[in-house]
Amino acid sequence: MPVNDTLSTYSDWTFGAAALIYVFAMVCYTVEQAFNRAAKKSEQSTLVGAGAPAVEQPSYGLIEQPPARSRPERFGRMAVALTVLGAALHLSALVLRGVATGRAPWGNMYEYGMAVTLVAVVTWLVLMRKYDVRRLGVFVLTPIVILMFLGGTVLYTEAAPVQPALQSYWLVIHVSAAILSSGLFLVPGVVSLLYLVKASHDENPAKFTRFGPKLPDADTLDRLAYRTTIFAFPIYTFGIICGAIWAEAAWGRFWGWDPKETVAFVAWVVYAGYLHSRATAGWRGKRAAVINSVGFAMVVFNLFFINLVIAGLHSYA
Repeated sequence: MPVNDTLSTYSDWTFGAAALIYVFAMVCYTVEQAFNRAAKKSEQSTLVGAGAPAVEQPSYGLIEQPPARSRPERFGRMAVALTVLGAALHLSALVLRGVATGRAPWGNMYEYGMAVTLVAVVTWLVLMRKYDVRRLGVFVLTPIVILMFLGGTVLYTEAAPVQPALQSYWLVIHVSAAILSSGLFLVPGVVSLLYLVKASHDENPAKFTRFGPKLPDADTLDRLAYRTTIFAFPIYTFGIICGAIWAEAAWGRFWGWDPKETVAFVAWVVYAGYLHSRATAGWRGKRAAVINSVGFAMVVFNLFFINLVIAGLHSYA
């Protein structure tokens, strides 16, 4: 099927626009993180007379006015709106790329990275609805924007049909599982790094005095990282198994130990070790967070930097 160059160009423009909007969102998240203070406990509506104890008054059907939002909170809400807008453009770029090429839009590392970063952004938006972690947005978007920049420059590939080795339904099954799990792993990796910062500050308040107190409590960060990782790990395992089956069908061997396969297997071992250590009472906390951070580094390394030496998803030797 011939490539639609017009739609491919629109996809590139939309991808760049999404990255730029994420940068604006990072600025807003930074403002909220920098100037927001610890939330005060809610106060009951009371009427106090001279020298008299506070007496709670009935509302008599009056509509209670919500408290005015602070300026940092308004910046935080603006950041979320920008993140949603960026995700919509990000998704549009991926869809346009797929329509332009007439195939699943993850046949090269540029498209793969585009899809992985989109999954990471959507994961973050979902987690923000469940946990009060909005102020961490700048830390989550930073690696996403960096990876998008590298994907759009160093690893950029013109829209084209995939090579014969990738012309298989396994492209959808195996690569989509790898995309979903890798995008999910990005968020708990960042959260585990923040957990190490928060834990260090709790042990010694002289460390990280600027933003250590503004981070969520260590238990929340630990729980968030663990629950996201335990959701992503089975998908990652499924992706590796599907990749081995595909390799046997395409090249007559289940495992070739090319660099990407090797790093993927090492990352699997690291995450298996994290989940095991996290479930063991003696290995919770800092040591488990260190292991998860190593897994995060392996995923990022396998996602982009190994491709600075080897072009493509695999070596196809």
